[in-house]
Amino acid sequence: MKFTRRTLLRTIAASTAAAALPNHAAASLNPTAAARRFPYVQIDVFTSQRLAGNQLVVFTDARGLTDSDMLALARETTLQETTFVFPREPATERRDGIKVRIFSPEGELPFAGHPTLGTAAVLRMAGAPPSVSHDGSSTLIIDLKAGKIPVAFRDDATGAFGEMTQLDPIFGKTHDRTQVTPLLGLHPDDLDPDLPIETVSTGLPFVIVPIRTLKALQSLRLDFDKNDAFLKAAGENAVDFHYITRDTADPKVRLRARNIDRIGEDPATGSASGCTAAWMLKYGVTKPDEQVLIRQGIEAHRPSEIFVRASKTADHIHTVRVGGYSIKVMEGTLLL
Repeated sequence: MKFTRRTLLRTIAASTAAAALPNHAAASLNPTAAARRFPYVQIDVFTSQRLAGNQLVVFTDARGLTDSDMLALARETTLQETTFVFPREPATERRDGIKVRIFSPEGELPFAGHPTLGTAAVLRMAGAPPSVSHDGSSTLIIDLKAGKIPVAFRDDATGAFGEMTQLDPIFGKTHDRTQVTPLLGLHPDDLDPDLPIETVSTGLPFVIVPIRTLKALQSLRLDFDKNDAFLKAAGENAVDFHYITRDTADPKVRLRARNIDRIGEDPATGSASGCTAAWMLKYGVTKPDEQVLIRQGIEAHRPSEIFVRASKTADHIHTVRVGGYSIKVMEGTLLL
């Protein structure tokens, strides 16, 4: 799933990027330096249709790139996230997974949803051997700062469907609707009366905000300064609000979702979708292991389809899975 995810990283990025980028820029402007070449793929994630879903650039062999290089390239792509693959010995990758680092234009992220799924899809297209293969599916292990994330793939008539298993959920505070609705330009009656506003994390914490009607979801008037102040005061390191409604106007779709910050609207927020899957199961919106469809990105003109499910044993919610299709749209070579 950008940061207000991005704002979380500003303090980290500012301490490293300011000093590093001038050196990088000076090297890049040296006309006598031989250009280094780095292959990349651009892929649309959480969609089977090109020019929809959430965009991602994947540098498939980033060996030789420095932290300042990767930050500069994340700013160059201007996408919400850019990923960098660091190939290792095949035996190491089978045992420990494929090392991947994720950068936003503000700094490095420990985890993000569509970059994890999209990078795994690119690696599978390139022929990366699975770490596990059974029941007609194959699994790649993506080794991130946040930990190892398995992504299982199966082929069907639509394409290659990938499903990542996120970290087990951590449920945080519930929040007063009378304090939240003024931040959204809504009235308390616009919120779903049967479901709480709650902070949940499956790798990154989000505040899940259930809205009663699709019309209200489409009518958000956000005050980002107040939003940021609320999240900071909540004291849970929540990176953003995630807005959802059960009023989808389509029986095949369980929820409609939006995720917006001052930089723009996210077409598909895979990290927040995992939080939402756990939250839905906790409050009876879904059943254990029931896979449901969340549609996001409609208002951003990049429709995305995110399939989620989670398991439950006694009162413990676990095995949160977020999946979807991805499709390659571009490939090339960076000269640096």
